[in-house]
Amino acid sequence: MSRVSSDKTAVDAAAVDDGDLDDAMDDVTDGENPSGAARNKAPERASARSRPGADVSAAASTAASVTASLPALIIDAVRNLLARPLASYQLVLTMTFMLTAFGLVMVLSASSVEGYSQEGSAYGLFTTQVIFAGLGLVVFYLMLRVPIRLLRRFAAPSMAITILLLGLVLIPGIGVLSQGARRWFIVAGVSVQPSELVKVALCIWGAHLLASRRRDNASIKELLIPLVPVAMLVCVLIILEPNLSTTITIAIIVGAALWFAGLPIKVFSAFAVSGVVLAVILALAEGYRSQRVMSFLGGIDDPQGAGYQARQATYALANGGVFGVGLGQSSAKWNYLPNAHNDFIFAIIGEELGLLGGLLVVFLFVLLGYIGFRIAHRSTDPFLRLMTATITVLILAQAFINIGYVIGLLPVTGIQLPLISAGGTSTLTVLAMLGLLANAARHEPEAVAALTAGTPGRLARVLRLPTPVGYRQSRAETLRDRLDQRRSSGGRTAGHPGASGRPRATGRTGAPNRRGRPAEPAPSRGRFTMPWKRAAWKRAKAAEPAPARGASPRRPAAGGRTRPAPSTRAGVDYRGGYPGAGSARRSASPGWRAGAHQPRTPRSADPGRDRPTHGRVGRR
Repeated sequence: MSRVSSDKTAVDAAAVDDGDLDDAMDDVTDGENPSGAARNKAPERASARSRPGADVSAAASTAASVTASLPALIIDAVRNLLARPLASYQLVLTMTFMLTAFGLVMVLSASSVEGYSQEGSAYGLFTTQVIFAGLGLVVFYLMLRVPIRLLRRFAAPSMAITILLLGLVLIPGIGVLSQGARRWFIVAGVSVQPSELVKVALCIWGAHLLASRRRDNASIKELLIPLVPVAMLVCVLIILEPNLSTTITIAIIVGAALWFAGLPIKVFSAFAVSGVVLAVILALAEGYRSQRVMSFLGGIDDPQGAGYQARQATYALANGGVFGVGLGQSSAKWNYLPNAHNDFIFAIIGEELGLLGGLLVVFLFVLLGYIGFRIAHRSTDPFLRLMTATITVLILAQAFINIGYVIGLLPVTGIQLPLISAGGTSTLTVLAMLGLLANAARHEPEAVAALTAGTPGRLARVLRLPTPVGYRQSRAETLRDRLDQRRSSGGRTAGHPGASGRPRATGRTGAPNRRGRPAEPAPSRGRFTMPWKRAAWKRAKAAEPAPARGASPRRPAAGGRTRPAPSTRAGVDYRGGYPGAGSARRSASPGWRAGAHQPRTPRSADPGRDRPTHGRVGRR
């Protein structure tokens, strides 16, 4: 008993030293050979001690693999989001409310001191901005609901009304003179600026005008007239106010519309160079404008003169650093930086929110630009394609010109930061433009198919949005396209010798030339084709296999009769998807299948689809 008790005491001590009391009690109960049991338990204790390290290494490797695959997961999530039929529409809504809310917060922060010093209330300018933002959201909703056909019908009257307002604001007693400029009307105590309204009217009317000239052989004169003369009249009326910054934005609208309409690069370059020269002349013609330009170029070094505002903006950005001094804690807005709530609100953002806040604003506008160009790229209606591309260019140009002169890369022009700067009419017009973007997003082919076949979402039921109608060519446009195709193919195959001196194919469709190859009609591709679609069309055309020697596009039918091959240009049926040309988009969208939402429209009920011709070209 004494030996057993001593062994027990020794084993207990060893177990306590090892920190394993349970194993020690098991060793004592093993009877006469406790030392052998202890030897058997030793490997288990060693493995138990090494198990936590293995678990830690496994967890570390798992965390490393998850971290390494995190970018891939984010990319997949973004792709799945963009693959949804209503992704563009939902993104426009999100960006609109984010920019509007952020702008209201920054206007309250930047205008509180000046409002209190001038009006005795820190919320005066903020209240006005909230009123215009509310009216802008109402206009956004109206632009979202308006049918595209009705929008095009009232494009020309709206342009005429805004030009009339631009003329009336110059009349003393009607227009209000403020700070040496006559730019505003006072309606029920609220100032309205017609030069801001003309931007929306010009975007709609210019897109409607250029989309109407959609035949392939449209001349340069047809593209420029009457768009350029009317734009020049608008610019003259705005210069008389005077307002050079809005004149620049009008030139940007016209230039963007002509670029996306397919104006030749030489003519567009001449147009751009002449516009820049005219802007420089106008900038140097006025005293305060020339002082701003010379101060930017370094010709005037007066800290209290023309360069005061730009210098104070630089000090504000430098004071903010990377993380900023905190929201509402800016010192530049204490009457050091003039117009801190308007033209130079980006300097207040940089001071209060730092470099990160400024980069966030830039990212939001870049994302908005991507959404706008995505809508333009996916739209098949020429009017929507031109209008959305022009509006996107206008918003981006205004944003980056404002940011450019605040950070010192451009001379001060007075262009506001869209939806961020304080300005009632500017906020109203930008929200109207975003409403047009959202309306165009709902008219994308996949969105139309989803909204037509499926049940409306919760937001659509709350807003009572109408079901969009798919784009179809009118009978006149279809006949005009056929006539243009006939003329172009006839010009190509009228027997005129080519570069090699060999005669080309005759005017009859499908008649083989001397080499035995059939004559191909010219592609129906208008001048308004988006630039990125032109390159894709060329690559697709180059990838088509060449026809075999002696082949004919006329396929044999029953009874020895022949019928022509189907036309290479297919119409667009939104409810049935893209006929033949939608494989790329359907592959990019896993959930989309052409015709899965609704049966395809019969050929007899679809006036936009090309019917096969019989006999000579153009005979029906």
